[in-house]
Amino acid sequence: MRVQVAIIGAGPSGLMLGRLLELAGIDAVIVERKSADYVLGRIRAGVLEQGSVDLMDRALAGARMHAEGLVHHGIEMGFDGDRHRIDFSALVGSQVMVYGQTEVTRDLMAIRQSRTIYEAEDVELHDFDGQQPWVSYRKDGATHRIDCAVIAGCDGFHGVSRRSVPERSLTTFERVYPFGWLGVLTDRPPVADELIYAHHERGFALCSQRSRTRSRYYIQVPADEQVGAWSDDRFWDELRARLAPETAEAMQTGPSIEKSVAQLRSFVAEPLRFGQLFLAGDAAHIVPPTGAKGLNLAMSDVAALADALIEHFSEGSPAALDAYSNHVLSRIWKAERFSWWMTSLLHTFPETGPFGRRIQRAEFDYLTGSRAAQQSLAENYVGLPA
Repeated sequence: MRVQVAIIGAGPSGLMLGRLLELAGIDAVIVERKSADYVLGRIRAGVLEQGSVDLMDRALAGARMHAEGLVHHGIEMGFDGDRHRIDFSALVGSQVMVYGQTEVTRDLMAIRQSRTIYEAEDVELHDFDGQQPWVSYRKDGATHRIDCAVIAGCDGFHGVSRRSVPERSLTTFERVYPFGWLGVLTDRPPVADELIYAHHERGFALCSQRSRTRSRYYIQVPADEQVGAWSDDRFWDELRARLAPETAEAMQTGPSIEKSVAQLRSFVAEPLRFGQLFLAGDAAHIVPPTGAKGLNLAMSDVAALADALIEHFSEGSPAALDAYSNHVLSRIWKAERFSWWMTSLLHTFPETGPFGRRIQRAEFDYLTGSRAAQQSLAENYVGLPA
């Protein structure tokens, strides 16, 4: 098989890139090692910046999102029961939309008309340091080859794309946090119309949602915590203990339909271009989920990469491809900073002790007392310019 672009990974970033190229008349194939059902079964966050909403519309995949997504004009921040609302619309004139990453993936799958190869085993990337890269994989007992002009690595943190780059050519930056998030999904109405972020001496808590009838809740736990140690009753009791009394009283609890622990880390790889291989999404970076940046950064990456590829194939200009890595890394590091800041403010850190909590309290008081500080949070949360 010969195509212009081989995309590795059929998560939301790979699917979005494939769709944007498809609409531009560029021949691209997506190669995914898992099944379509497995990809759709991943439970992920779902806060979309306006830029991601606009990108779904550009892909002609936004109809269901606009019908079912929940527009949020702010969030609530809490510290030891004290509450303050950050009004995005009043502060920066923008908002976000709650729409699950699974639903984004489903919509992009449904609208894609070009080839996606699922359950591709032993995927390998070849000769991407020259002008004739190719991809090999096994399926149904046979080995297949895809010749292409460009390879786009959109296959996540553990994927083959970044691992194919020689170590001497790659610089990585990482911080692994000493805690994770225990998340529970339940078919109960959200406790509030907007997300609630709460710092408590027992640990962080987040009240989130997927729809008007489905809620997603999180609590901070040690990084090595086992899901099996947490019954539903234990989770609800701990969550209530970390929330303001009126929020805890209003919350409707029920059986969990999904429960998992996600470890928090910050990670960036540099550069993001290696010959004709370009990294995007989680293959390039990871952020703690506190700032709701992971999916949005991936969408921003592939929007820039799609534009660069369209310019390259339609106009013969390499300028945007040459600038891709530096361009997206600038935005990535700003999102890393914001995610680190939100994480530092809202979580308990075992090494900081009483002094550290006093600093966090001072930071919260400064935030709630300063319109400029709130504008900074709102500007970053709704999404910085691409």
